[in-house]
Amino acid sequence: MSTPDRIATFGTTYTKSILAVLLLTTALIGAGVPMVDDDSSLEQFESDSPEANAQERAEENFTADDDTTTVQLITRGENVLDRESLVDSLGFQQQIRTNESVNETLAEDDPITGVENIVATAAINDDLSSEMETGLDDVVALQREFEADTATLDEDDPVYELRAEELEADVDAVTEDVTAQLTDEQADAYLDAVEQAREITAQQAAIEQAADDPTDEPAYEELSEQLEQVYAAGTIGALTADESAYSLDEQIAGLQELNDEEYEDLIEETLSEDNGTLSLMASSYEPGSTQADARVTAITQSTDNGVDEMEGTDDEITESQLDLRELATDHPQDQLVFGAGIITDEIDRSMADSLTIVGPLALLFVVTALLIAYRDPLDIVLGVAGIVTVLVWTFGFMGWTGISFNQMFVAVPVLLIGLSIDYAIHVFMRHREQREGHAGAGDDGPIDTVRGSMAIALAGVGVALVWVTATTAIGFLSNLVSPIGPIREFGLVSAVGIVATLIVFGAMVPAAKIELDELLEARGRDRRKRAFGTGGGRFSTLLSAGSVGARRIPLVILIAVLLLTAGGVYGATQVDTSFEQEDFLADAPPEWTQSLPGPFSPGEYQAKSDLEYVNQEFQPADSNVQILLEDDVTDDEILTAIDDSRTDAAERNVTFVLPDGEADVEDPLTTMESVADRDESFNESFNESDTTGDGVPDENVSALYDDLFDADEEAAEQVISRSDDGEEYDAARLVIGVEGDADAGETTTEMRGLATELDDGGETRWSATATGDPIVGYIVEQDLLDTVLESLLITLVAVFLFLTVAYWLAGNGAILGAVTLLPVAVSVSWILGTMALIGMPFNVLTGMITSLTIGLGVAYSIHVSARYTLELDRQGNVWSALKTTVTGTGGALLGSAATTIGGFGTLVFAILPALRQFGIITGLTIAYAFLASVIVLPTLLVFWTRYFGPDVSFSRTETPGPAPAASDGGIETDSTTDHPTGDTVGETDSIDADDEPDSESGTTENSASGRTEE
Repeated sequence: MSTPDRIATFGTTYTKSILAVLLLTTALIGAGVPMVDDDSSLEQFESDSPEANAQERAEENFTADDDTTTVQLITRGENVLDRESLVDSLGFQQQIRTNESVNETLAEDDPITGVENIVATAAINDDLSSEMETGLDDVVALQREFEADTATLDEDDPVYELRAEELEADVDAVTEDVTAQLTDEQADAYLDAVEQAREITAQQAAIEQAADDPTDEPAYEELSEQLEQVYAAGTIGALTADESAYSLDEQIAGLQELNDEEYEDLIEETLSEDNGTLSLMASSYEPGSTQADARVTAITQSTDNGVDEMEGTDDEITESQLDLRELATDHPQDQLVFGAGIITDEIDRSMADSLTIVGPLALLFVVTALLIAYRDPLDIVLGVAGIVTVLVWTFGFMGWTGISFNQMFVAVPVLLIGLSIDYAIHVFMRHREQREGHAGAGDDGPIDTVRGSMAIALAGVGVALVWVTATTAIGFLSNLVSPIGPIREFGLVSAVGIVATLIVFGAMVPAAKIELDELLEARGRDRRKRAFGTGGGRFSTLLSAGSVGARRIPLVILIAVLLLTAGGVYGATQVDTSFEQEDFLADAPPEWTQSLPGPFSPGEYQAKSDLEYVNQEFQPADSNVQILLEDDVTDDEILTAIDDSRTDAAERNVTFVLPDGEADVEDPLTTMESVADRDESFNESFNESDTTGDGVPDENVSALYDDLFDADEEAAEQVISRSDDGEEYDAARLVIGVEGDADAGETTTEMRGLATELDDGGETRWSATATGDPIVGYIVEQDLLDTVLESLLITLVAVFLFLTVAYWLAGNGAILGAVTLLPVAVSVSWILGTMALIGMPFNVLTGMITSLTIGLGVAYSIHVSARYTLELDRQGNVWSALKTTVTGTGGALLGSAATTIGGFGTLVFAILPALRQFGIITGLTIAYAFLASVIVLPTLLVFWTRYFGPDVSFSRTETPGPAPAASDGGIETDSTTDHPTGDTVGETDSIDADDEPDSESGTTENSASGRTEE
């Protein structure tokens, strides 16, 4: 008895023990299901690359923004710059502050900044500056009056002392009125200005008294210039640095107090070319215009883990952003809220909604298909129970191994449902063929029993199922070479699932069927059922097309296949690769989903359309790249190199250009220039370090960094990294805004070129690396392409070696392994050509289609080849064996292909676009694999038989009627007891025993022996 026979006999003899062991195993593995966690972040798809590592180092070194995330609140309308719109926005900010969920997450410093805040602050500043300037004028006038009145008096004169007291009282009264409206910091700045103005005025008075014409005196002119500087520092200069100095009520009042002309002038001045407020306006806005249809308010939230578009958010941030969106929806103005928490929520919900819709649909379709194929409720229940068991084993494995459920794993249940049904149909149909073949033949002994028929069926189909499992697992496991973690995990989990499918449908389900069928037959119920596709009629005619074509037009079939394959190969070179946030964002669900029952009805999805709008009109909050500089960043020439790169960046096509025409670049030099404009001490250091007068410091860079940190540590930390002890500077960076809809490949090429030019030419002083989310995302795209190519090559080679060795060991010759694989390789080119034709890119799911095509498709070819060699040995005639194969096994393949295609087809109802694409392309993969196995493979098998196969008949005479069943599965039976002996023979009742002349060769076929005779 052969090994398959012994295993089949064991499995059908000890059914109760097998059921007990496997049910216990299911309970143990199933305990891991509740441990499965979910992870929807895009960061998990990042691979280990220099750019990804550089981004990680940048996040560690530049900590200023790591604990915050920015939400964009975009206001849209006919004119969002009119007074009513800005006042409404300030009122909405008050609503935000009163919402506990949102307010608790706001950052401590300047959490909300919008055009409305900046314009209102400018209005208050202008008003206060005017009052302060008037106050200074009054103080200067009082001081001048005092100097004039006391010019002839000594300081110890009682009159002088009296006038001095009066002066101090008058100055105190003036400054008290002014400082009452100021913050402590502003009041201190103003009082310093008052003292300086009084001192300068006193000095000017002394010169006036000593000179006939004081304007001719250099000292007098110098004092006049100093007085102008004091006015500037004591009024506007001391107030415009921080708009958060005023409450929202004060900001609202500041806008409402202006007349129309003053308001228009304020808008023009505030939104001028030289003002940073332009970054909050749409890219189409013209600086200085009082008309705009969109503006953004940036809301900064504090988070523990730091958030960008590649990462997920914590629950608190997500909930607060959802609450913020709800507030915005209820507000009279048209407002759009866009943030990482909202994206995370929609990705999570789309996964759940997709499973909720697709899961039941897939199960319903499978049950319907099995109802048609099985026409037996018990077999359907057993099939569904087996599917559930396979899913429990698979997700239990994920739980025990700590593999998180992500967007890709939504496809796993559908995938395993399809594969499980494949196994169930092949086992059940072969069992039905066996019992049907003995129906009405008298007492056939154990072969005619449920247990004996199942043993022969499992022995006949078991080897093919093992081979199918091995090759499919190879296809899945080939993804272990991928640099992308979730793809490796998907391949591993799917391989575990297919092995679980073999165990469940090769042992557990057959054992349960034996027990139940025997129980029912003991009570008088006949459990014989006809196998699908073997009863003649339309299905048999259709399935016979492959054998008919192989006999009549083999060359036509081969030429057609070659032409289609050539087109597919060309199309494969045109398939794009995609890894974008949009791939994971759901479109608005179609209207029909709204009529689904409550639990199955999906929610609303708008993040994708919002993202498209933001990319077109604004720069997304995280749409930037970084040039990371490391090593000797204190070199005297580095700031000059940065200045050159900043100019170069402005000329790159992908760089985001602000409405004022300037490129959006932040680097150590721009930060220094900004700090120098408002800090006199640092301005002096900055200019001293510039020996050439070109505005770029070129010496004492390390000391200049020290001064920058002293002047504004928070700003410095965003572009320069120093050690904890503050003694060394080890990194610097340029942050370059890029267009939201810029091509990732072009962005990567442009920024890599910029980094190369910024590098010091290999002199090892400093290094430059281009990184950031767009670049890291593009690298993931390239990794996806590498995954496609590498997994395809590995799967082809591994499956080829496996099949050639397996068929060689089985005595059929190694060449049959290559013949069996060839139709699958052809179908790979077909599927890639189809992707190019319909414009479907490789993404994290469709990128696995090449290995899946081989892994899934080879199953169909194996079943056909295995059945063909069995029937060829039994019947001895090529055409009869071929017809039996394509109508017997072909019928089972048609049933399994239909259910698998239908199962994957349900993915078109998924909310996630990547899942829909995966469902479409995988369904086509199964269709192509099926067609290749029943149309292309028969022709190849005929050629193999003619030139490399056994010596059999090619007589064109066929037995009429339905295809014969695999009555003995190739197992010899004792002529007296009909007990299986395990020895393979060529006996069959499928073909007439009479010798018939071969119309082509003139040989005589002896159908009983399966060999030809001269």
